[in-house]
Amino acid sequence: MMNIILFDDPAIRSSLLPLTWTRPVAMIRTGIFRIHEKWGHVDKTSVSFLTEDYLQRKFQVQYRKDNIYINGALCPDEELIFALRHLLPGEALIQKGILLAVRTGERAVQQLYDELDAGSIKAVEYKNAVCLIDKPWKIFQQNAAQIRADIKKIRAERASQQITDPHTVIYGRENVFVEEGVSVKAAIIDAENGPVYLGKNSTVLPGAIIRGAFAMLDHAQISMGARIRGDSTFGPYTKIGGEVGNSVVFGYTNKAHDGYLGNSVIGEWCNLGADTNTSNMKNDYGPVRLWDYSTDRFADTGTIFCGLIMGDHSKSGINTMFNSGCSVGVSCNIYGPGYPRTFIPSFSKGGATGLKTLPLKSAVSVAETVLERRAMDFNRYDQEIFQKVFELTASYRR
Repeated sequence: MMNIILFDDPAIRSSLLPLTWTRPVAMIRTGIFRIHEKWGHVDKTSVSFLTEDYLQRKFQVQYRKDNIYINGALCPDEELIFALRHLLPGEALIQKGILLAVRTGERAVQQLYDELDAGSIKAVEYKNAVCLIDKPWKIFQQNAAQIRADIKKIRAERASQQITDPHTVIYGRENVFVEEGVSVKAAIIDAENGPVYLGKNSTVLPGAIIRGAFAMLDHAQISMGARIRGDSTFGPYTKIGGEVGNSVVFGYTNKAHDGYLGNSVIGEWCNLGADTNTSNMKNDYGPVRLWDYSTDRFADTGTIFCGLIMGDHSKSGINTMFNSGCSVGVSCNIYGPGYPRTFIPSFSKGGATGLKTLPLKSAVSVAETVLERRAMDFNRYDQEIFQKVFELTASYRR
């Protein structure tokens, strides 16, 4: 049994900001599971994280004498797992200069790279294709394939429940997997082109239309009349309405009303006000540019489809309009007419007419209130993370 430690590649972590301000890379969700959960299924064991110091207290690391360090952006597949099982102590898997995995004793992240550079760790080139979530848009681009991979694991472990509502129409019923406690009423589910996964105690309200590939996690809810266009994932306790296509919502987030969300990634504890809309494509069909924290400038995504990337605890007022390639940081409050800028630093409030700093005390107070509504605690680790992110992002708010 491997002791899996999922480490944050520094360059990849920077590229995935603002989503990784508040979590290790392996806590990102794509498909049904978060990346660390995918690895946890490999040996039916827990995994741990090697991440930034300010995140390490909440997301702890567990060392043994013999450890497999795996790049936290890497999703498992059978060929990769086979290669890792045959990795010898002191060996590393690399691909095109990217460190995929190392087998060694207790190390910090920088030590892994230093020993690889020094030659004290033997580099083994891995030639098979990998799924590496190293950019924000890769989360939704790879989502459909990861739903298909994850649902295979679920089907191998247990049988699906049945949807018995007589007023629900299902196409491709064999591709629908239903957990216990699911409620579906007067909906249309089209799973002919991709699987549909409905998590425990999730709810689909009347008039909703869902097209696979699609996944919704435990206690999530789809509003009346929602149109879910496929290749999307809604995390636990989300409430989703309106029109959504090829988007991933991590969890505990509300987009309960009308408005379009496309080719987007939304963090946890966010709220999109009624008729919030995202543009996911430019009028000239050119490649979308997105703010890249690793270079502190806008970078070409190489895709014509990219909507909104929003960090945890951020919110938008009613009728907010986000342009294509918009990056919103942690704990932002966006409101007002017009299009806000396409890079909004963490702890900002305002909109098209200008942004101001959202005081840390106010941000913490709102976060505490939001979590209390779910009978959860915004604990000292969360407060320490907020404090550190507030400090790290101060220069962007000047």
